[in-house]
Amino acid sequence: MGHELPRYAVNYQHIEEAAANLMGVSHLTPVLSSRLINKRVGAEVYFKCENFQRVGAFKFRGGYHAVSKLSRGEAERGVCTHSSGNHAQAIALAAQLREIPAYIVMPSNAPRVKREAVLGYGAQVIDCEPTLLARESTAERVIEETGATFIHPYNHPDVIAGQGTAARELITELRQREVELDAIIAPIGGGGLMSGTAISARALCPKAMIWGAEPQGADDAARSLDRGELIPQTDPNTICDGLLTSMGSLTWPIIQGHVQRIFTPSDEQVIEALKLTMSRLKIMIEPSCATPLAGLINAQIPSSVKTVGVLLSGGNIDLERLASLCSSPLSTLHSSKGSF
Repeated sequence: MGHELPRYAVNYQHIEEAAANLMGVSHLTPVLSSRLINKRVGAEVYFKCENFQRVGAFKFRGGYHAVSKLSRGEAERGVCTHSSGNHAQAIALAAQLREIPAYIVMPSNAPRVKREAVLGYGAQVIDCEPTLLARESTAERVIEETGATFIHPYNHPDVIAGQGTAARELITELRQREVELDAIIAPIGGGGLMSGTAISARALCPKAMIWGAEPQGADDAARSLDRGELIPQTDPNTICDGLLTSMGSLTWPIIQGHVQRIFTPSDEQVIEALKLTMSRLKIMIEPSCATPLAGLINAQIPSSVKTVGVLLSGGNIDLERLASLCSSPLSTLHSSKGSF
């Protein structure tokens, strides 16, 4: 059990190794449910709440696992990444825990709450223009100057393996409750969480359906799956700032091989799912987290699906942004283009 085809960069054994590495370091996040949400979806829905993870997102899992696997020589020169948010925080905290330098390239439009968190973990923030080219070129310059090791936000085997531990925990806990999942769903941006989730699900509950979700305004994964080839994200336009990037060369093959369906709710539907989640589960989440529930509510799911696991990816959103999402016309909210 757990061995994947050679073309995949990660298999279930790697996720098991990551789980052992994260033991006692990452939080065992809660699994919540709501009778009202179950009624709206038409199935028993179990939310894996990674908004309670360290740094407030699942990203800590992959970031810590990748940083911890660096050799002593590599670690002494520090780590570098580019990210507008949760991955930046994950690498910053992982570097702090290992007592090594962290250089985080962040676009000028990165959410304030995430920038402040990165600085709070002791990382050095290097600003750049809010384009992928600027981020990559700035990171290359930092690496050349410092000798730091670059840790990609999602297209990295150790990052994928770490992210897969969230689904592993969810499936394991539900099995202890004598619940077997008929389906599992995660949001898709670069695909680190989705590909890790797919590997864990295929190994632990091979009969379960594996679904993904992304906003209508950033639907490259759905189009890629439909076409059978990787279609890069070109001009994303959505409030889901964590799902704006394209899948990677390591994540796309896993997603193509295992994900059977991708839901693409509108931003309006995402906002309604965001409100529903917060009101019924009494938790704070980011818009990106609400895409799976928005998809489940607004698209028909098979009647054979009685139980669904949902990966809630994170909860790092400032109160001003949350208030504007819940009260402003949607046309005024599309200010997150081009960052991830």
